[in-house]
Amino acid sequence: MSESETQKPAPASLVRPLLDAARTVIMTVDDDPGVSRAVARDLRRRYGKSYRIVRAESGEPALEALRELKLRGDLVAVILADYRMPQMNGIEFLERALDVYPGARRVLLTAYADTDAAIDAINVVDLDHYLLKPWDPPEEKLYPVLDDLLEAWRCSDYRPVPATKVIGHRWSARSSDVREFLARNQVPYRWYSTDEPEGQRLLAAAGQDGQRLPVVITADGTALVEPEVPELAAHVGLATTPTADFYDLVVIGGGPAGLGAAVYGASEGLRTVLVERSATGGQAGQSSRIENYLGFPDGVSGGQLTDRARRQATKFGAEILSAREVTGLESSGAARLVRFADGSAIAAHSVILATGVSYRKLEAPGADELSGRGVFYGSALTEAAACQGHDVYIVGGANSAGQAAMYLSRGAKSVTLLVRGADLTASMSHYLIQQIAESPNIFVRAHTVVEAAHGDGHLEQLTLRDTTSGETELVDAQWLFVFIGAAPLTDWLDGTVSRDERGFILAGPDLTADGRPPVGWELDRPPYHLETNIPGVFVAGDARAESAKRVASAVGEGAMAVMLVHRYLEQS
Repeated sequence: MSESETQKPAPASLVRPLLDAARTVIMTVDDDPGVSRAVARDLRRRYGKSYRIVRAESGEPALEALRELKLRGDLVAVILADYRMPQMNGIEFLERALDVYPGARRVLLTAYADTDAAIDAINVVDLDHYLLKPWDPPEEKLYPVLDDLLEAWRCSDYRPVPATKVIGHRWSARSSDVREFLARNQVPYRWYSTDEPEGQRLLAAAGQDGQRLPVVITADGTALVEPEVPELAAHVGLATTPTADFYDLVVIGGGPAGLGAAVYGASEGLRTVLVERSATGGQAGQSSRIENYLGFPDGVSGGQLTDRARRQATKFGAEILSAREVTGLESSGAARLVRFADGSAIAAHSVILATGVSYRKLEAPGADELSGRGVFYGSALTEAAACQGHDVYIVGGANSAGQAAMYLSRGAKSVTLLVRGADLTASMSHYLIQQIAESPNIFVRAHTVVEAAHGDGHLEQLTLRDTTSGETELVDAQWLFVFIGAAPLTDWLDGTVSRDERGFILAGPDLTADGRPPVGWELDRPPYHLETNIPGVFVAGDARAESAKRVASAVGEGAMAVMLVHRYLEQS
């Protein structure tokens, strides 16, 4: 087998020899051996001296090759995929490849009869181009397209972050947190269990005995033992320090509302910084599939949507600070002061609060002790692979729970939704209810709550209670994912920004329901629609009282808040 070819089918052992060279990769995937060889031949003729041409003849081995390239920190500039492939067509393959190499340019090879599908793929996988077969002569139909795409790729922020190694234990809560943090921040890493020889070798090399986990070995060889989030972020290349002391706009929170505000703020000329305490995307970023977001008829993962929005914000010049917890908000004349947990601060003309919400804790004996050890809040997608062939339980009946159920059902033996109410109709979208009803391994238990969680070091059993009859049942369970309620992340605003009895932020008309301005309001105008009781401080997204709790509305509120920021600045 040559350096540039993968035989069909291509197991991992046959793909790995392709990954030794250091040159940037152009990948081509086509199930027709003749076409596959022809594409690779034409690519090698033009680009072989500067790029490594990798070809595969089906989607799965191509994805495996991409994952290995990613772990090694190699670059992939362009991916070409044939539309008509069995098991996984070209659009499906490119959609999954997007999660591995979001910066790679994507090209669909298609026949004339499939041009409608190619046009639809522009929305589905952010397709850069489609080529009609045959592409002869390549000098006219193939090379000019590739030249433009390669030039665009070279001008983009395609630089990879070298892979980080995480050594931990399956049932270590902190290990799980670190993996989730890295995954959600698009930081390439490789997981090594302390139960495996390679994990033991890495621990020995780091001078550790495995009593304190996880151990994170960064790309430069630095060993971090049980790192806190700010330390970890700083060592894996995430920006944690602001470049200035004063901004036009500070956005607090990196969910859909915050990212929307950052994109519109920066694109409209405001010097903008977004501050996120954990990972951009918020709850939406943890979703395995969002199918009712405008413009994505086949759905989009929360990770894909978050990555695109983050890249879009930075393209327009917004700063994004990760792992920075905001603890205070003050007014200092016309400036608004944002204080961090480490005592430092930044100031701005205006602030948008997009802090979002978190899932409420499960109030059942044993749940806290087993958190991160079988009990997880949110999707915890890094744990999904370990659920293969297992019985999984999900608490909750809203969209997030339904999306997680659909995702986990692909590999789990069974998925059981535990719902306090009579059915799913009260809080779940109709399309999800239909999908769940059609899934043979998803079951819904109505009027059911978790009474207790049991396990020695990790979750082993659950006590379930029927709320109508009072009867309890003990079931074996290693995996419990919790999606209950929405607790706003606003406690740090106590005594500063007006909130309702549940902690959600009041704004606009909600502040003047009795016809009078809010206490301390000194302006001769009422607060703008998304403005809080502090002039120049706005709220957007799920943290706002009576918000819609949908991704599209959060993005819209982020954009609207920026419009109101402009109005505020013009009149200040």
